[in-house]
Amino acid sequence: MDKTSSVSIHEGKPIRCKAALCRKAGEALVIEEIQVDPPQAYEVRIKILCTSLCHTDVAFWKLEWGPLARFPRILGHEAVGVVESIGELVDGFKQGDVVLPVFHPHCEECRDCKSPKSNWCSRFCDDFVSNTRRYGMASRFKDFSGEDIYHFFFVSSFSEYTVVDIAHLVNISPEIPVDKAALLSCCVSTGVGAAWKVANVEEGSTVAIFGLGAVGLAVAEGARLRGAAKIIGVDLNPDKFEIGKRFGITDFVNPALSGEKKISQVIKEMTEGGVDYSFECIGLTSSMEEAFNSTRTGSGKTVILGKEKQMLPISLGSHDLLRGRTICGTLFGGLKPKLDIPILVDSYLKKELNLNGFITHELSFEEINKAFDLLVKGETIRCVLWMDK
Repeated sequence: MDKTSSVSIHEGKPIRCKAALCRKAGEALVIEEIQVDPPQAYEVRIKILCTSLCHTDVAFWKLEWGPLARFPRILGHEAVGVVESIGELVDGFKQGDVVLPVFHPHCEECRDCKSPKSNWCSRFCDDFVSNTRRYGMASRFKDFSGEDIYHFFFVSSFSEYTVVDIAHLVNISPEIPVDKAALLSCCVSTGVGAAWKVANVEEGSTVAIFGLGAVGLAVAEGARLRGAAKIIGVDLNPDKFEIGKRFGITDFVNPALSGEKKISQVIKEMTEGGVDYSFECIGLTSSMEEAFNSTRTGSGKTVILGKEKQMLPISLGSHDLLRGRTICGTLFGGLKPKLDIPILVDSYLKKELNLNGFITHELSFEEINKAFDLLVKGETIRCVLWMDK
């Protein structure tokens, strides 16, 4: 069957399908048969073609307490699918469309969505708690006993079918391979966007990237596309340098081999005073501070992409800020999903954007726990899970 075809015999009716349920923090996911309800107004039900595993999925899989620790839950937010059916009041999507579900909302109607200043959606962005975007805790998933299953980031792609609000859905060209397309729903868009939209890296500039996971490598790719002259990768894993070369990394710093020197000092010596742009892709206060300190006095800019797990504050010298350095954070790389993801797809189809090298493993959906194990051990960059493999 053509992967872009759609079956609509269940339109308006529940669908029974397989999903990987997280029933308890840190425990192996369980493949179970669930019920996926039909979409309501402003919602679309999609058939997931493939999904990949992100460190954010692992973080929430381990989460044992707090308002976001909810079980049973269907994780997953980096995927590509096909529209199976649409709810009322849905414009711009039809059965058979190839779509990306995206965790970051883009309502296109609020003041911030209409502004070029940022990608924040003031209508929806502040709600990370609900199951469904417009219906609060109402769930579209039920387990074998009829109990509700919690959603995750308004996507829940670890299921053969899921229901997504149109604010979280992007139409894409069916010409792009679906496994490559899935990367654009989180990691690649976040990294490339940070270099493109947030930092606005210019030709001939110098860049330092702290953490060479999927997002860090995507930052490198974005900096390469923008014409950066020197791209320094900072990581404890020496294997990442060879991988990073594919995405434009020119120099590598291993913190374990820098002796008593701070990484910021090493980078300043390499660049005669500091880099023009630094990116923190780990989520540690110490590396955020070092990323800031590695930038050039007067004009250096630091972009924070990593989420500090304990929500700890960072310490910056006020004198350094007064001397012209800046620091900012970003979510989803500053991209407005419905506008900017199609640009990235077009860039890939024109052979400009390099998406080769991110996917290091491909498994069947039933092997999802192996994918978790690979990511936890640091043995994969991105593992794609195929629903029909």
